[in-house]
Amino acid sequence: MRIVLVGPPGAGKGTQAVRLAEKLSIPHISTGDLFRANISQGTELGKLAQSYMDKGELVPDSVTIGMAKDRMEQPDAEKGFLLDGFPRNVQQAEALDELLQTEGITLDAVLDLEVPEDEVVKRIAGRRICRNDSSHVFHVSYSPAKKEGVCDVCGGELYQREDDREETVRTRLEVYHTQTEPIIDYYKAQGLVVTISSLGPVGEITQRALEALKREKAEQ
Repeated sequence: MRIVLVGPPGAGKGTQAVRLAEKLSIPHISTGDLFRANISQGTELGKLAQSYMDKGELVPDSVTIGMAKDRMEQPDAEKGFLLDGFPRNVQQAEALDELLQTEGITLDAVLDLEVPEDEVVKRIAGRRICRNDSSHVFHVSYSPAKKEGVCDVCGGELYQREDDREETVRTRLEVYHTQTEPIIDYYKAQGLVVTISSLGPVGEITQRALEALKREKAEQ
């Protein structure tokens, strides 16, 4: 299957992308991974992206699209892929359509992870990270540390990242509503959008997504 995964910050896209890609035996292609791989490998696109980032400028869509094209042409993506973080706006969605048309392939579904805005804020603003090891992550409501402000694993100080503060989260949501959410209507016009609730245990959300994708595939 060829799938685009969309949803607001805090919807659990990263977690679900990895799980779904594994269940469907297709590669998970994330924008972040594409940038890191191209920059670390010193590709022409990576050097170009780095030049914009060094100047504090946004990387042009053309560079992101070029990286995605290269990745989708790899042998492991021949039978499908799951795109996470791309396309990020309608212009990128249109460019992706053009790219796929030249290859004679189409998307099977656009999976929209739906979650109430207040829940997004609660999920992200409640995170606490260990200063000693950022892989030690807690949540004030869902997975609190045994002792407030202290990491269970190493005893380090737990803190709230600037990106996780409520005002920052609400700004990120505004950006999502303005820039990314319009691609849902774009793909609805093509009959590709499958919307599921992103509330509940991780495993249940994955199963919900797989069943919805299976139904979508059967109806095509």
